[in-house]
Amino acid sequence: MSKVRIGFVGVGSMGQCAHLRNYVTVGECEVVAIAELRPKLGGLVAQRYGIGRVYPDHRQMLDREKLDGLVVSQHFQLHSTLLPELFEADIPVFTEKPLAGHIAGGQRILDALASHDTWHMVGYHKRSDPATRYAVAQIDELKKSGELGGLQYVRITMPAGDWIAGGFADLITTDEAMPALETEAPASDMDAETFGHYVEFVNYYIHQVNLMRHLLGEPYRVTHADPSGVLLTIESAGGVPGVIEMSPYTTSIDWQESALIAFEHGCVRLDLPAPLAAHRPGAVEVFKDPGGGVGPTTVRPTLPWVHAMKQQAINFVAAIRGGCAPPCDAAEAMEDLKVARDYIRLRYGK
Repeated sequence: MSKVRIGFVGVGSMGQCAHLRNYVTVGECEVVAIAELRPKLGGLVAQRYGIGRVYPDHRQMLDREKLDGLVVSQHFQLHSTLLPELFEADIPVFTEKPLAGHIAGGQRILDALASHDTWHMVGYHKRSDPATRYAVAQIDELKKSGELGGLQYVRITMPAGDWIAGGFADLITTDEAMPALETEAPASDMDAETFGHYVEFVNYYIHQVNLMRHLLGEPYRVTHADPSGVLLTIESAGGVPGVIEMSPYTTSIDWQESALIAFEHGCVRLDLPAPLAAHRPGAVEVFKDPGGGVGPTTVRPTLPWVHAMKQQAINFVAAIRGGCAPPCDAAEAMEDLKVARDYIRLRYGK
């Protein structure tokens, strides 16, 4: 395949600063067109990034452009109303997390995918961070070799903090009003207050819900939801316990997200940077203390200066070219919505 031809549907804050500025630096692809409802914004963004054509909506872009993939940067409560139409182009689609605003919306997306010859990558960028990739490779190898015994426990800690980390410094804005768009209807199995809690949870903590499964390498279920909203307890399909600590404390100008993956005789520690921190991968440490006369060791690998959002763009392009599978597809992202629903049910009894 020659260069992958990418079209963007939406170039707001995340569209520009999390995605577009990365895709234009990936040598294997070319961003050929933008669809943006705000014409002045679309024109300014296209001018800055050297994109040849701007369209007032996705329909005109798809009618006139031959594209290999779409990057769709929209609020997740628009996904289930917008994506079924985009799937009709039968080209791969990337969106940010979560899959949709609730399970019924997610199912609508999966049903639409099933009737078209395409696939949908959901942007859980932490899976693309070089540190996460290294950590998961180490976890898989340790599980196979058994050199540190069995997997015992996984803990993810995610304090609220400065997730932007200066990432919007070059954001282009205009005074144009955003047109009203059709969002999915509220979930029918929750009252308005409960649904509000659900949306808030999936907006902020769904990354950690997804990362837990990725680190475990298997599905899990929620076993406890602390009334304070700080602790979510899980058990994996293989019986491994774990917790997600949700903002046990906060930071003002830092980001301190971490994970501990514990074996009987050692552990893997993972530290992740702020989502929009550029040119900064996470950090990983592998500690081994097998005993039997073998001394403890600690390995801290030097990782490439590639941040997760850039690597995520590389991964989407590679998946379009057939070089790899998308790190997280729509079917797996649906499981995150179900985990979130179970958590809300346990916490609020609804």
